[in-house]
Amino acid sequence: MAPQQRKRPRSRSHRRAVVAAVAAVVVASATLATGPGFAAGAEVALVTDPTPAPVPTPTTSVPASAAPLPVPASPAAVVPTPVGPTPAPARAAPPAFGAFLDSGPLGVARMAQLSGWLGGTELKVAHTYLPGDRWADIEGAPGFLDVWAHWRREKDDRMLVLNVPMQERNEDHVGDAEVRSLLAQGAAGLFDHHFRALAERLVELEVPDTVVVLGWEMNGTTYTHRCGPDPEAWKKYWKRIVATMRAVPGQKFRFDFTPSRGRDAVPWTECYPGDDTVDIVGMDSYDQPTGLSFDEQVREPYGLQQHVDFAKAHRKPVSYPEWGLFRNGDNAEYMRRMLTWMDEHKPLYNTLTDYCPHGVWQCSDNPRSSRVYRSALSGRTETATPTPAPTPDVSTPKPTPTPTPSTPPPAGCAPMDLGDWVEYWLGGKLCVRLDWWSRTRT
Repeated sequence: MAPQQRKRPRSRSHRRAVVAAVAAVVVASATLATGPGFAAGAEVALVTDPTPAPVPTPTTSVPASAAPLPVPASPAAVVPTPVGPTPAPARAAPPAFGAFLDSGPLGVARMAQLSGWLGGTELKVAHTYLPGDRWADIEGAPGFLDVWAHWRREKDDRMLVLNVPMQERNEDHVGDAEVRSLLAQGAAGLFDHHFRALAERLVELEVPDTVVVLGWEMNGTTYTHRCGPDPEAWKKYWKRIVATMRAVPGQKFRFDFTPSRGRDAVPWTECYPGDDTVDIVGMDSYDQPTGLSFDEQVREPYGLQQHVDFAKAHRKPVSYPEWGLFRNGDNAEYMRRMLTWMDEHKPLYNTLTDYCPHGVWQCSDNPRSSRVYRSALSGRTETATPTPAPTPDVSTPKPTPTPTPSTPPPAGCAPMDLGDWVEYWLGGKLCVRLDWWSRTRT
């Protein structure tokens, strides 16, 4: 069965409360300066969502043997070249991976922090979920997707993964009879306009290649978009959604069919809508149920092995949009085996669900698994082709232009480093007035 006490997008009320709280602090504390300047305000005390304590980045000491080479006998003929420590060779880049860290802007901010914890290994995948409370959210409400789209556009090799509910009231425990009726309505085209609006929104945000995880974990009992009450209607509805979104000019979407591992309420193979409307065969796979070994997770009916075999038979890549610890606690063996499994089967992408009880960075309950994950992924970067040393230019040197100095902060004001993405959206930097205590006390 699908894990019941994990994830899902934060409620709209929670998300708006977070955004409102941050906005209130910023407005009350500072005024923005445009461009590269600073904003000075009284009594700035920005309190953000708690994040894990930073882990010091190990520094590379210079070995004593790395002294400069001796100068040759003919000092006028050769200029000695200083020799520094030989850099360690870069480890092989991991498959495209990321983590679910929060549905809103905090999720984007935490990606850089997680990368730092991993010794600079870059996260290539951003993963978020559209709320399923109402259709307006499923259409991609203004403001929700903007920061995710901005992150994706910054680099060509990044990937945005977006879980999209197929029904509103998606976690309201709607009964089978009503689900069956809703699936029939969807199959008849009554909800097409909502998905057309979403597709147009994603194209407008210049993220037309978004990976859409549509109707995830449809083989379970949790969601209103589940398949079990009427698999045939569900498949017709999926096909309508995909056809509708693909009809929007400029789109390049990839659609990811992602059941939960195992049989659950219905075999997920009964829900597969067909190769023409599926681009990726995913699987959400948590360490559950209690006592189930990793080998059993591989061999069980509709488990990990059947998943990769099914995808291969249908000539589709695999993915793991959700995975992590669960019923068996801090299971380092599961973490090690799952990472090895993905290295072997090379999914298009994987994203760890990173909060308790599933995660390893934002959750302090899993220290052994955390060490395994960090050791496996830390310091793995793209291996660059060595660039030949340039030939010295002996021609007349050209004058070096004087760089334009950036706007200094106002006197008595200390700049705050909020990160590039926050400063991008704020339109400038913030700084803290250092004299607020004396100004507010007699």
